[in-house]
Amino acid sequence: MADGREIRYYDSELRERSATDTRDLAPVESRSHTTLDALTGEWITHATHRQTRTFLPSTDLCPLCPSVSGRATEIPEPDYEVVVFDNRFSAFAGGPGHCDVVCFTSAHDTTFAALGLARARMVVDVWADRTADLTARDGVAQVFCFENHGEEIGVTLSHPHGQIYAYPFITPRAEKILVSADRHRRETGRDLFEDVLARERDDENRIVATNDEWLAFVPVAARWPFEVQLFPRRRVADIPDLDDSQRDGFADLYLDMLQRFAALFDESMPYIAAWNQAPATHRDAWWLHMQLFSIRRAPGKLKYLAGSESAMGAFINDTDPAAVAAQLRAAR
Repeated sequence: MADGREIRYYDSELRERSATDTRDLAPVESRSHTTLDALTGEWITHATHRQTRTFLPSTDLCPLCPSVSGRATEIPEPDYEVVVFDNRFSAFAGGPGHCDVVCFTSAHDTTFAALGLARARMVVDVWADRTADLTARDGVAQVFCFENHGEEIGVTLSHPHGQIYAYPFITPRAEKILVSADRHRRETGRDLFEDVLARERDDENRIVATNDEWLAFVPVAARWPFEVQLFPRRRVADIPDLDDSQRDGFADLYLDMLQRFAALFDESMPYIAAWNQAPATHRDAWWLHMQLFSIRRAPGKLKYLAGSESAMGAFINDTDPAAVAAQLRAAR
């Protein structure tokens, strides 16, 4: 790219990609830094340059659409299938971490749920490719692929896209899961992930949908009003470990879940889709899974993280997991 960042095109068939980034962009010189919170033991990233990132531009100024005559964007080519490029407003600029932007399609006015099976499957391969690359880099402790969808979530660009963070530390959620898994094995001699899946399979009230390779259920301790976890039936540590059958199965079930979310109410369903991959140093202790959740708790009502959640980290959920699973099973 014009400022030295890298862009990667993923196509279903071999194509020549030679368009030049014609913009006059200065090299990215911003730097972020991480600070350890001594009270909680959690790392906080400070990235002040992100205050100036693009915020809800009109469609004709979208930086994630293909370039056209007279208007150059982040993608120099006039069309694309899936594109990944280094985030100009990286949370880890100048440090050991890394941030990617993943554009799922060149079509601006669509959603992941409407991509179709072939494109969704391609995105799974893209996540796997980027995860393998980033995990192998020095200083990367955990790779996080995710999508924020909907202005209510805080999305600043409406074009269908996601992001990938390569953290220079293990995230708080992963740390807590590792501690719980270790304690569970010491106390019971069993694997925590296996026991969680067995519990959900035995109590069918919270299962939303399944296929030969994946299980989607509302967790018994759901934090969010509408929350689903997707687990592969066969254990793997991360997305690159998924074989073709597992990747096919995920794409099919994931689209099903997104379409169910979209069909719940007569208004948009903001969501976060979050891959939970193994930290680089704990692959044997992990079971890959995805969290899919929405902050919408009812038509016209959002779940806000107020005092208990934001200050104390103690979630209070207004919905019942079994009832949510029933709503999702009926939605389509």
